[in-house]
Amino acid sequence: MPEIQTNNLVDHGQLKIQVTSGQRAVPIPNATIEISYTGDPDSVLETVSTDENGQTPVVDLPAPPVEYSMSPSENQPYSEYNLKIHSDEYKPVTISGAQILSGVEGLQPVSMIPEETHTPTEEHPIVIGPHTLWGNYPPKIAESEIKPVNESGEIVLSRVVIPEYIIVHDGPVGDKTAQNYYVRYKDYIKNVAACEIYSTWPRATLEANILAIMSFTLNRVYTEWYRNKGHDFTITSSTAYDHKFIPGKTTYNSINTIVDEIFADYLSRPNVRQPILTQYCDGKKVSCPEWMTLLQVRIKFFL
Repeated sequence: MPEIQTNNLVDHGQLKIQVTSGQRAVPIPNATIEISYTGDPDSVLETVSTDENGQTPVVDLPAPPVEYSMSPSENQPYSEYNLKIHSDEYKPVTISGAQILSGVEGLQPVSMIPEETHTPTEEHPIVIGPHTLWGNYPPKIAESEIKPVNESGEIVLSRVVIPEYIIVHDGPVGDKTAQNYYVRYKDYIKNVAACEIYSTWPRATLEANILAIMSFTLNRVYTEWYRNKGHDFTITSSTAYDHKFIPGKTTYNSINTIVDEIFADYLSRPNVRQPILTQYCDGKKVSCPEWMTLLQVRIKFFL
């Protein structure tokens, strides 16, 4: 994978950081954040602090030209930044690889743990992996878009329910060492969309892809797909089975706004109660003529 060159950063994107305390999500004021390029972590570009709501001002940061994210390119379409977060009475947090795209505002969530509740250990930074349209991830294993629901003993919800939380298994189905995350449904969709589509795309394209992500997710919820196989989670973070989910991933206003507006929607077929398992591919590294493709000039629905 070619490394992004800082002299190619001719555009700018924005970043706001939200710092909270652990699972209670209480805002942490007066936290200090140092921002640097991932490729040069010791050279601080900006230092900002959180207000009484635990939020920083919006920071303007260099990003590659927006054209890099609009069609397949050999140029990385986003810049990557490291964040070092410090606050009195909390364990420091380092985030590596926050992704900034041209012309859109990113929101970086940060959860800090009080020092007195944490046994001192070596610090492990939160590493945000590459975007699925840029990095190399396993292709989706094809499945039927409509799941059978009449098998004896199978658990299926009586109606489509939008859950408040889902449980994400951060690894392949059979990896018993992978951590499970309890994630609010809307936050999960925002995270996945930020991992799988570029926030610079036109609104109609973003909306179509987000709708596909929600339909796929709600099919897993409705059919209790993994619980019926003896697992204790709703969905995985493996692209071979489901969608990419990265704990701590930067999300974007252009995506977050749409999710907040349409989070209860999904795709279905006539006389079929369940949301369809809307599978897709990037149309470049993986060809899928009968599926939906993520490239915005070739969005298709087979309804």
